Amino acid sequence: MEAIQRSADFLGKKGVGAPRLQVELLLAHALKMPRMNLYLNFERTLSAPEVETLRELVRRRGQREPLQYIVGSTSFCGLELAVSRHVLVPRPETELLAERAWNFLGQLPVNCEARALDLGTGSGCVAIVLAAHAPRARVDATDISEDALNTARQNAARHQVLERIDFHQGDGFAALGRESRFDLIVSNPPYIATAEIETLEPEVRDHEPRMALDGGLDGLDFYRRIATEAGAFLRLEGRVMLELNDNGAQSVAKIFEKKGWKVEAVEPDHNRHQRIFIAHKAMESHDVVT
Repeated sequence: MEAIQRSADFLGKKGVGAPRLQVELLLAHALKMPRMNLYLNFERTLSAPEVETLRELVRRRGQREPLQYIVGSTSFCGLELAVSRHVLVPRPETELLAERAWNFLGQLPVNCEARALDLGTGSGCVAIVLAAHAPRARVDATDISEDALNTARQNAARHQVLERIDFHQGDGFAALGRESRFDLIVSNPPYIATAEIETLEPEVRDHEPRMALDGGLDGLDFYRRIATEAGAFLRLEGRVMLELNDNGAQSVAKIFEKKGWKVEAVEPDHNRHQRIFIAHKAMESHDVVT
């Protein structure tokens, strides 16, 4: 289709990566068909309404609005999830965190209900795949944004795990009852230093929710909070699993060690960046909720 090439040229001039692929995905969305079906209809002439729809979608992408927001969904661990400007677009790196977390839950004793907490759930991606892959587990998920939680609930209902996830609106652990205890606390916290946000790609800088990105002056504020507060909410032998930024492993390890945590592992992603942080507290170091 000539429209694909013209649109791809336009997006290329706007600095959009892989412009032809982007246009094909937008056109497939506009025509409500799988992308591969475009090649079976390559000689098809678009109707005037279809041309107008495609033009509007391409215009938005040219303004560097993320493709996932435009089409309204993305894939995460094989599940199609709704996304909007109220939530971060789930990254492939976070799939590694989710997989590590559900494997841990699956290894817990079968004679008790496993409990997991997804701190800062956003779209609900991690909480939902934990519920899907660890059917014996009960999952809690928090977020400060009610709009994000509405998206997460929608996604949980779509994948038939809503009854096994308790969603809580509030700021971190303050959203939970003080008696709550978990075998696993998992989080992809905001970890971009405030000053670095302006250097990010426009798709992130201008469109994704700032409060889900901004980790404070050095990007470590939320790790400090988790290191200080999480121990009071862990069961014995419980684990904390966190996603790291590209260069944060040593700094996060020091933060946790100063609070009495034992760093169990720091695992790389597919690009060999240290990405998954795992820690636990010794029995005598567990905090007490007062």
